[in-house]
Amino acid sequence: MNTKNIYSPAYRKDYFEGYANGLNPFYQINSNNNDDAFSSGYISGRSDYERMNGAINEGIPKRIVTNKVLEDFLLAGLLGLSIDAEGYTSYQLSVIRKWYLSGVEKYDPNESIYLFAILERNGIYIN
Repeated sequence: MNTKNIYSPAYRKDYFEGYANGLNPFYQINSNNNDDAFSSGYISGRSDYERMNGAINEGIPKRIVTNKVLEDFLLAGLLGLSIDAEGYTSYQLSVIRKWYLSGVEKYDPNESIYLFAILERNGIYIN
């Protein structure tokens, strides 16, 4: 396979497989793997994992922060909701805090009231 062609479907498949494995803190890359696409994806995924959760050599936290988790904290800040920060490390909390405060900066109480009213009409209650 020609791994130099980054636009090929095979390269993208290998890259995203490597990326997904890099996000898994328990996965260790096989040093015999010479696939450039997989290795590049793995390095990128591991970098993203460590950016959100801290270095793996410092331990794997009980709760893992993902982009989805960060988006949930951003939304909580936008809606002015309290958050559950229990089980996160201090490093993770510093990352979460930035996302939550970014949402708080854009918080508009009137929008939240309208949203909560719509949710309640549809049987969804937020405490």
